[in-house]
Amino acid sequence: MRRWDGPGVLAAYLSDIDGESVAQKRVSGSAGADGEDLPEPVVLLRTAEGEVERPIRNVTAALVMAAVPWRTVRSVRGQSHFPGWYWSATTGGHVVYESRLELARLLVADFDTEVVGIAAQPFLLRATVGGRARRHVPDFLLVHADGAARLVNVKPVSRLEDPVVAEALRWPGVVARSHGWAYEIWSGAEAVYLANLRFLAGYRRPGLLPGALTDAVVAAFRPGDTIGSLVGRATRESPAGQVKAAALTLLWQGRLSTDLHRRLSDDSALEAAL
Repeated sequence: MRRWDGPGVLAAYLSDIDGESVAQKRVSGSAGADGEDLPEPVVLLRTAEGEVERPIRNVTAALVMAAVPWRTVRSVRGQSHFPGWYWSATTGGHVVYESRLELARLLVADFDTEVVGIAAQPFLLRATVGGRARRHVPDFLLVHADGAARLVNVKPVSRLEDPVVAEALRWPGVVARSHGWAYEIWSGAEAVYLANLRFLAGYRRPGLLPGALTDAVVAAFRPGDTIGSLVGRATRESPAGQVKAAALTLLWQGRLSTDLHRRLSDDSALEAAL
């Protein structure tokens, strides 16, 4: 169980925004202006049994993965964002997103073979920061194969210059890092890379092709192959359409790789996964 040592970390943070004397009064273990110490940040989760409230030191990534989203998709007439549900190959189920930018981050996470767990709108975080009660629902919690967790907030670059937005995104990162989680503010990726991911995501569902076919395409691979040359060689045994689908499936699965920062084509050079 991880011990919360956030007051010391938050003290350093608050000294940046309030001045050292104010930070010491509010966080460093002495009583605040109202005579109360800074309470430990609290996480609220939604489970099948109802809402659960725990101090953050008692919250594990596994507990978060077992919960349901704190917020779900809302559809309001005239809304400017585009929420929805994305079927994730990583989770084997649908993951909620609240904007197209969040959907793009979901694609990146789903494609990452090191990511083994994805929770969207995972919990409500409550803390006292600078003498004010704060509430925040992060966009994602990602769990990696090595057990590491990453809290992710998604926000367009144009919004990051707003001091209010920057402040709202900063303090959850302080709490996350103090808890041993990485923290990321994501604002997008290269357009060509995302376009390639969207295309490959069409091949993410398992079971659409026989396993023997994808194995045969892997066996047919030769160093220096392009998508076109591999498909041409493997087509001797199976229809070209199925072989190409298998090659693209292997790219999504990470068993083959190519430079996704260039537009995918039959001339895309391939490498076998290590």
